[in-house]
Amino acid sequence: MPIFDSHTHLDDPAFDEDRDQVFARARAAGARAFMIVGITPESCPRAVALAESRDDCLASVGVHPHDAKSCTEAHLAALAALAARPRVAAWGETGLDFNRMHSPALVQETWFARQLETAAGLSLPVILHERDSGGRFLDILRHHAGSGGVRGVVHCFSGTREELFAYLDLGLSVGITGILTHKERGRDLRDLLPSIPLDRMLLETDCPYLTPSPERNRHRRNEPAFLASVAAVAAGLLDLTPDRVAQTAWDNTRRLFGAPEGLETEPP
Repeated sequence: MPIFDSHTHLDDPAFDEDRDQVFARARAAGARAFMIVGITPESCPRAVALAESRDDCLASVGVHPHDAKSCTEAHLAALAALAARPRVAAWGETGLDFNRMHSPALVQETWFARQLETAAGLSLPVILHERDSGGRFLDILRHHAGSGGVRGVVHCFSGTREELFAYLDLGLSVGITGILTHKERGRDLRDLLPSIPLDRMLLETDCPYLTPSPERNRHRRNEPAFLASVAAVAAGLLDLTPDRVAQTAWDNTRRLFGAPEGLETEPP
């Protein structure tokens, strides 16, 4: 089945020893395209360089809320210039994370808003991160959406039913990770999955994080080859075949981000 991993950190040092083998295992498992997500001014050039070195990858640029405290206008200008590269297809990962609070709330909000403005100016979809923001994430999104909504994806969705429908009303897609397969942590997500329109669902690993079951019983590090397990669980919940789930997510991801240059029009 064709799989587009819509959110990876394959540039992470966790893959430095065996990155080529990780890609080989991914392709053997059906994963044929990958979004490599930038999270800091330092990691974004690395993500873009990796995407440019392969014919099956795209990249994004942005500043994660954890790193908002170090963000400057000069950083945004440099990332905007990097976004002009052909392989850059999105802005992010950006948003709010009031759980770990690695950056103060007001600082996160300020740079989240600035990044939404920058992405809109560049006509790029956004890759969004939210955790425990108490409604502020939605407040800021609504303020910047205008009448046209927001083009992008809520990465690693694990929110409430009310939040889900608010995101859908804004026009956003929803990223489904290995959390779906986790017995306890994924319970609410499994209940909500049938409420996500099929044309808004993306599949993602967030690798090297969030290893799905059953792979998490044997591997601490997640990788794109494991995304087939997420597709299989989603298929069971939606009464579809895994191939149908994977193909639908493939089409949705390509519609949002485009396709890497050189990737065949239709997967085999």
